Amino acid sequence: MSNRPSGDGEKEYAMIDIDLGTPPRCYTSMQTRLLDLAPGRVTVAIPVLESYCNPAGSMQGGFISAAFDNAFGPLCSTATPAAKATTLYINTAYHRPIFPDDELIIIATVKSKGRTMVYMTAEGYNRENQLVASASTQYMILDRS
Repeated sequence: MSNRPSGDGEKEYAMIDIDLGTPPRCYTSMQTRLLDLAPGRVTVAIPVLESYCNPAGSMQGGFISAAFDNAFGPLCSTATPAAKATTLYINTAYHRPIFPDDELIIIATVKSKGRTMVYMTAEGYNRENQLVASASTQYMILDRS
């Protein structure tokens, strides 16, 4: 992962070949950076900020789930470029804590896509390439306009 874009999340969001519009505030406020995009796969990085931490000093689970959502959203949009979709669920499993000044690096992939559903999975790693959390989600395709 040495070829990481740095800086402006809005410009990096625009690297996606389809028009996703302006990145949502949830994406930019978490300082999400797009590292890689390939068919059916996206890699993003999110810094672990003090404001994301629980009383134990590690990134709170809700922020980790939100980080996964920041990867799944653009990935679903690339898999269904002419459609709108909504999240049905995100299941997150936590494997080890991650602390401030580290970075949560998420690799998300489309596992299956049908006419009405998209199923995706992801793994999140720290800078030492240790598994921090994993997640799965299912999106329902609302329309194909």
